[in-house]
Amino acid sequence: MTTTINQKHQILESLDALDQAQAEKVMDYIKGLLYTPREDARYQKLKREGMKEIRKALGKDKKLNPAF
Repeated sequence: MTTTINQKHQILESLDALDQAQAEKVMDYIKGLLYTPREDARYQKLKREGMKEIRKALGKDKKLNPAF
């Protein structure tokens, strides 16, 4: 559980470093992932790619374990 809390904290810290326009783009992207029908195979692929990009952007690509 500590790892999950640390990961969430790292994500929040990285979001704090963004300017308003960048933060809005990230939020729109995440909302798009959340509200797409989950049974869609294309959605699953998009989600995997998106999470990879988020991990890469956070600079923790090898330290974070994907949940899917």
